[in-house]
Amino acid sequence: MDLPPPTTSTDTSTLPAPTPSRLDHYDIPLRIRGLTKSYGTTRALDELSLDVSLGACYGLVGPNGSGKSTTMRAVVGLVRPDAGTIEVCGARVDKEVMATRQAMGVMLDPLQLFDRLSAWEFVDTIGSLRGLDADTVRTRSAELFTVLDLTGDADRPIAGYSHGMRKKTALAAALLARPQLLMLDEPFEGVDPVSTRAMRRMLDQFRAGGGTVVLSTHVMDIVERVCDEIGVIHHGRLVASGPIDELRAGRRLEDAFIDVVGAEDLGGSTLDWLG
Repeated sequence: MDLPPPTTSTDTSTLPAPTPSRLDHYDIPLRIRGLTKSYGTTRALDELSLDVSLGACYGLVGPNGSGKSTTMRAVVGLVRPDAGTIEVCGARVDKEVMATRQAMGVMLDPLQLFDRLSAWEFVDTIGSLRGLDADTVRTRSAELFTVLDLTGDADRPIAGYSHGMRKKTALAAALLARPQLLMLDEPFEGVDPVSTRAMRRMLDQFRAGGGTVVLSTHVMDIVERVCDEIGVIHHGRLVASGPIDELRAGRRLEDAFIDVVGAEDLGGSTLDWLG
């Protein structure tokens, strides 16, 4: 693919305005009501309901197997719930799935990448699918790669990338069309501290321009540093939700989280042989 060399500019003071969309009149970018999903006898989601405020960075947290990834996949239309409704920017996912997908930027875990393409080719393909003109795609891609420190590797096949590089490529693709709602599943896992800081600044800039972020993770330290709202899922239900400072009430978020979901004490004779 004949692509121009990446720009050497490091001016990322502004992101482009949100891509025009007919889904531009809403108060709650993400509203979920009574979401239920079962896999055989296992109930992954049990009448889950939550609201995400406009401009928030909402941390969706919970133990492994609590239903976080199922929720994310249901929102982007990859999982069909058994019951309940999901609204993205005021439109229902089950009735207008393509329109709601157009309003979102998505980074799922595991990552959805094409290993035989380079980062340039992958992001260029995403830009074409999102209806962006070639000049816009190339300009934005070059800026994103510069900030994410991918410029030197952007011509190599993704198959040879480290896990962190793959994460950064996926984030660049998710941000490219300047969506209204950004859905990120474990975005910082395997990413080095320098790149993590750059990614956090990009998310702050995205929100400052009117964007909303939903971030799924089980790492409390990330949530404390990035999010301002939080929802705790346990056994497929929302067991706590609200501003992060209110939920932790002066404690470490990890302690507040354990109080909400519970944890077994390894006292008594349990695992005595480890001592």
